[in-house]
Amino acid sequence: MSPYAPPASTTAPRWVGVAFWVWPLVASLCFVAGVLLWAYRADQMEQQLRRDTLIADSLSAEAQLRAELDAEKDALARLVAELKQAPLTSQSLLAAHEVTQGLRRHWISVTWLDANRRIIAQVPPGLSESSGAGISSHLSAPLGGGLLVVRYSVAQLLRNGAPWWLVRKYELQLIDSSEQVLASVDDLAVEPEATGQESYRIAVGGGLPGAYLALYLREPGTPFWRTLPLVLIAGFLTLMALATYFLRRQMLRMTAAELAWRTDAGWRRAMEDSALVGLRARDAQGRILYVNRTFCEMVGLDAKDLVGLTPPMPYWPPNAIEEVMVRHQRNLAGQAPREGYEAVWRHSDGHLLDVMVFESPLIDAQGQQSGWMGSIIDITERKQLQARELHRAQAMDQQARLTTLGEVASALAHQLNQPLTAIMGYNSGLQRMLGQSPSVPPTVMSALQQQGEQAAEAGKIVRRIREFLTRRSPQREPCDLVALARHACELLRRDLANLHIKMLWSVPAELPWVDADPVLMEQVLINLVRNAADALANHTTTGQPAHRVIRMVLARYGPDAVRLTVEDNGPGLEGRTVEEICAPFYSTKTSGMGMGLAICRSVVEVHHGSLQAGASEWGGAQISLTLPLAKQASPAA
Repeated sequence: MSPYAPPASTTAPRWVGVAFWVWPLVASLCFVAGVLLWAYRADQMEQQLRRDTLIADSLSAEAQLRAELDAEKDALARLVAELKQAPLTSQSLLAAHEVTQGLRRHWISVTWLDANRRIIAQVPPGLSESSGAGISSHLSAPLGGGLLVVRYSVAQLLRNGAPWWLVRKYELQLIDSSEQVLASVDDLAVEPEATGQESYRIAVGGGLPGAYLALYLREPGTPFWRTLPLVLIAGFLTLMALATYFLRRQMLRMTAAELAWRTDAGWRRAMEDSALVGLRARDAQGRILYVNRTFCEMVGLDAKDLVGLTPPMPYWPPNAIEEVMVRHQRNLAGQAPREGYEAVWRHSDGHLLDVMVFESPLIDAQGQQSGWMGSIIDITERKQLQARELHRAQAMDQQARLTTLGEVASALAHQLNQPLTAIMGYNSGLQRMLGQSPSVPPTVMSALQQQGEQAAEAGKIVRRIREFLTRRSPQREPCDLVALARHACELLRRDLANLHIKMLWSVPAELPWVDADPVLMEQVLINLVRNAADALANHTTTGQPAHRVIRMVLARYGPDAVRLTVEDNGPGLEGRTVEEICAPFYSTKTSGMGMGLAICRSVVEVHHGSLQAGASEWGGAQISLTLPLAKQASPAA
């Protein structure tokens, strides 16, 4: 849409002021919900992984503790084997290598009992049953009918059997079925259950019946809602809430400004559309940016079909594109006249219209000229009115000339009637006088007879013209139009022969008679044939006289009329209409008065007929007239 085109509506939809500022907040909440869901699922997976690792580490620690107990059992078996080969004395027990190694590890004491369970020897000597650190357990093996008992520290066994990385990660304890701590890798045993640490226990069995190995995570997992990403999300939501608030306030201001602008633009649009002047905005390259409704109606095109177009424009006349383009370039260069200029445009339906165009610079918001604004006024009706006024003035002038000519013709007819009557009297007397003399040549008598006939014909013509000019009705009677046409051509036979014109006829076998004044219609036919002969007189082909032809065509025209057509192969009417060629005082001849066809048309219309003009099949002129049929007479009559 052009930046100069006002909006289609002056009211903004309700969602314009709401959805635009809500959508960022909704998108942020969706993003945060997705992050929380991902964090929750990641936390669940991490807890499950931590639980699985705890179980695996518990199984590993229990296996290592069992291996440590098995190693102590093997050491006790080796001690028994060593003592069997030595004397059964306290010195042999003290000197045993396995006893020394065991005391260095986690043995507390080694006691040799006889069959009555009395102490034979003990290492270290004088150690009581209750001495030692923490809870202890023992291993025993038969020896010499008695029993060899090794007491060891459970806590020391636990410390020596647990790997360092496991101790660093977990707190290991041995507990009984009543949740009492038997031993711990730490010096101070803590009740991990009270702290909510994650733990796992497994039964040890073997040398520690009823004991369970428990592993507690030293560093409990942090809930996902207390992690740094959740803190960042909370800060992000706070910032988004503030941004949404300011965005909503800004959107409300913009919406109010836009509504005011739309209202203002609607007023401007209404004023532009109600104006009778067409408005057109163009950029510096001549591209159309905006047109109002009056302009669209003026050229017959929609605004969507015009906006964005570059020259040549569809409303320019096709036969003057180059000329209009030159003027268009001159106008874009700033050389358009301030008083405006006239132009001819073309409507979409094909008819031409005259317009007056006024151009002015188009200034943008930065004060720079970005194009041109044109105001166009349709002056077609004004031009037509001026043409009608001119035509009316010419018609009045022609009417005055016709009136004067009628008065002159009436006077001439009155003055010529007496000489013609005298000529006819003298001719009759001369014929009677010479007819009594047998020596007069027949040719002289024939010439005198023809002279009398021509004088009588001239008298009839003068009388008919006088009657026509005095507004008397023609003396219509049934007459043979074919005979009138042949007689008219016979009178012009010599002129046609001198011009080498061939006369062709197209007449049906039986043609009804017409109701007409024979004298006036004969003069009309003579005028039509003479005009065709004059048109052929100067018509040549490559410098030589052309084959000149005039054809007279008579035929029925509907049920109650006859049509007579005179056509030739001359230069033709050259686009002129019957109104133009029948206009009074219009003539293409240098010596013509321009009254022949005008009188012919008047005579035909007085007979309730019509006169038409067009092009013949040979390219020349074709003049046709129609006359009504006679009511009673016919060729048969």
